[in-house]
Amino acid sequence: MRCVVVYCGSSDRIQPGYLEAARATGRAIAGRGLTLVYGGGRTGMMGAVADAALLAGGRVVGIIPERFNNSILAHAGLSELRVVDSMHTRKAQMAAEADAFLALPGGFGTLEELLEILTWAQIGLHRRPVGLLNTQGYFDLLLAFFAKAQAEGFIYSEHKELMLSEAEPERLLARLAAYTPPAGLERWWQRTDS
Repeated sequence: MRCVVVYCGSSDRIQPGYLEAARATGRAIAGRGLTLVYGGGRTGMMGAVADAALLAGGRVVGIIPERFNNSILAHAGLSELRVVDSMHTRKAQMAAEADAFLALPGGFGTLEELLEILTWAQIGLHRRPVGLLNTQGYFDLLLAFFAKAQAEGFIYSEHKELMLSEAEPERLLARLAAYTPPAGLERWWQRTDS
């Protein structure tokens, strides 16, 4: 594992504990000698994770759509900032860089990115680990929803192993590094009962 893509919120209207979790994640990524790739923002958790990784001596690559490349939203102090034409291009470039994916608390955009990359794992488009930093129980309801979806037959049993969840960044990064994809994923698209 050399590069971790982080999805997270950009809102400034959040509790300080979430910002500290983002900083701890940035420090942990840099401490492992990993490159952080994220959405290129300077606000909210995006700015906190990037700033902490940079302060810890890490390499940070931001990929930001042109419409957000301004002095209010874009981070000006990254190792590298790539300006792209659209959100679709941003997500494609981030996915191409990743050895692992990590979602921190966030809103619609974070959930959309997380669920897309999780779906890609489900249907066999990649076999890289996906992690969820469930700091302060932020994602408890989402995890309960996934359990409900599995209980109702919408998610196969092996799909629950596609996403790793921890409340602490170091433990989550260790699990991402040791990840082995679950067996039997092809059962979903081949519609076999084995």
